[in-house]
Amino acid sequence: MKLFACAVCGAPLQFEESACPSCGTRLGFLPRERRLAALRLDGEAWVPVGDDAGPGRPARHLFCANAAYGACTWLVPEEEAGDGRFCIACRHNRTIPDLTQDTNAGRWRKLEAAKKRLFYTLMNLGLPLTQRPDDPAGLAFDFLADSPVHDEPGVMTGHADGLVTIAIAEADDSEREARRSAMGEPYRTLLGHLRHEVGHYYWTKLVQEPGALDGFRALFGDERTDYGSALQRHYSEGPPADWEQRHVSAYASAHPWEDWAETFALYLHMVDTLETAGTFGLRLRPKLPGGEELATSIPFDPHHEPDLARLVDAWGPLTFAVNALNRSMGQADLYPFTVAPAAVEKLAFVHARVHAVAASG
Repeated sequence: MKLFACAVCGAPLQFEESACPSCGTRLGFLPRERRLAALRLDGEAWVPVGDDAGPGRPARHLFCANAAYGACTWLVPEEEAGDGRFCIACRHNRTIPDLTQDTNAGRWRKLEAAKKRLFYTLMNLGLPLTQRPDDPAGLAFDFLADSPVHDEPGVMTGHADGLVTIAIAEADDSEREARRSAMGEPYRTLLGHLRHEVGHYYWTKLVQEPGALDGFRALFGDERTDYGSALQRHYSEGPPADWEQRHVSAYASAHPWEDWAETFALYLHMVDTLETAGTFGLRLRPKLPGGEELATSIPFDPHHEPDLARLVDAWGPLTFAVNALNRSMGQADLYPFTVAPAAVEKLAFVHARVHAVAASG
């Protein structure tokens, strides 16, 4: 994530903010420009501050309809605002929870904030974002609450034919922690869930073609292996003892599809985190003998860098440093994994497919 600054007072801004914390100016995100803009009201529309200096009349925008619920800060060009008036990201929502329930509304807002970070990365990578009206298997989201009926099963987070279902209970910190402990997943976050489930969707966009499919099977395994049996075996027996030598996480060892989704999610984690570190001008020069192995800087755009090795070479030192900082605060490691050479090969496959599809689109 790049840095943003208020066009009125210059204060640094976080991506999710709807008003400048320093001067109070209204903020809105322009998705096509990937810009968090300070806004002024012009009649019933909003104009980015400073755009008046350009040629012609400045572009006018309306807020996404979900801004009314405090769930979105993204803008829609006035001329594109239809009856629904949803932004690029919210147009992919198929179902949202019952917002008359206060708990549902708060959890949905957290999910939307994570989803916006997901879309920021997908758009920067140039990945296709088809919607259901244009493609029956287009990307869509169901954000669902558990049924109030005691005997009915709870919502299961997952993916099927382009539809990502998220149990909004995951947005509750205590509930997510309980599930993380029960399922042995030390890196269970809202953003991580979204990146993983969307990874299943992008398998159909990036891999499901003859040439790519052969390469996938050579690295990840044969996806035609019975999925249900593989998951049952994973949860009953656990991952193989040597999973860290071949996979990015324990869950990735369950089935080739899960290996792909976990690797794809890690790739998005890396790209976004490295952009953030690079935008802050972060450089690591450890003060210890032999510290050059942990030295790094990020003078490149991770979204468009053709050489995966540059991302991997920066990722190791960066995560080591961040883990050390977390431990200094009494917190668990932010990234509790080591990326083995076999897993790097899988990341290279994801990287190559992302860049190939982005270039062709």
